[in-house]
Amino acid sequence: MPMNLPNKLTLARICLIPVFLLLYINSPYWGAVSRYAALLIFVIASMTDALDGHIARKQNLITNFGKLMDPLADKLLVCAALVAMAGTHEIPSWVVILIISREFIVTGFRMLALEQKIVIAASALAKFKTITQMILIILITLWIVPAWIISAITWITTLLTVASAVEYIVKNKKLLTEKAAPASRPERRPI
Repeated sequence: MPMNLPNKLTLARICLIPVFLLLYINSPYWGAVSRYAALLIFVIASMTDALDGHIARKQNLITNFGKLMDPLADKLLVCAALVAMAGTHEIPSWVVILIISREFIVTGFRMLALEQKIVIAASALAKFKTITQMILIILITLWIVPAWIISAITWITTLLTVASAVEYIVKNKKLLTEKAAPASRPERRPI
């Protein structure tokens, strides 16, 4: 079965991550052109996120691959950029650790839900959190944004990250108390 356009866009987003990292991390050596090329790559990758979802819903091209890889691609893009920025001391490491921890918590809840055939959709707060994270990354990459603005957006992003984690936990805490389905025994085949 050939891959549809939304899934190709998702894969393109994943493929752009190392390109962004290469340009961003080497910008102190390669100059401002490298930094702004990294910014352009990040913006394009971020735009594919909105585009692939829109196309998939509009043309009814939603696939299991897309359900799995689209949110994973977003997390990889944002987390890779934030880790690189922590490495260059442009964002505090504790903020990046908090954001990545939240992603692990939510992914854990989604895995528990999947076992019970429950789909946990992204909430409006979670979507807004992702948007603020992307805005933060763009502003840091711009290099010309005053430090107080970066600081304010960092705090807003951090608060939204914590709030969305609490929201997921509160809304889905029953998943933690549900009894796990018994594991099926593997089929034995004669040798």
